[in-house]
Amino acid sequence: MIVITPKPPYYAVIFSTLRTDIDEGYIETAHRMETLAQKQKGYLRIESVRNEFGITVSYWKSLEAIQRWKNNIEHTLARKKGKELWYKKYQLRICKVEYDYGFEK
Repeated sequence: MIVITPKPPYYAVIFSTLRTDIDEGYIETAHRMETLAQKQKGYLRIESVRNEFGITVSYWKSLEAIQRWKNNIEHTLARKKGKELWYKKYQLRICKVEYDYGFEK
């Protein structure tokens, strides 16, 4: 689903991943992280697609909000588990969105 975001500027955290074959606890943790992120001050929305390659884009009001999310203890533990079990490789990018537009029939 394409989410509706506020008027720019805001920030996007782009998390691209290549998965391992280990699924143990992955889906539950991904859902928990999404639920937990939604409760964070400064969180806006999230878009995500997962298979062997995954990409999740979360939207935030500020860099400070992103830093608070990074420092969340449960999120920190999930990142550690991701490195140990679920990901062969990942890349994280943080971008300032200065302009956006869309189309819908």
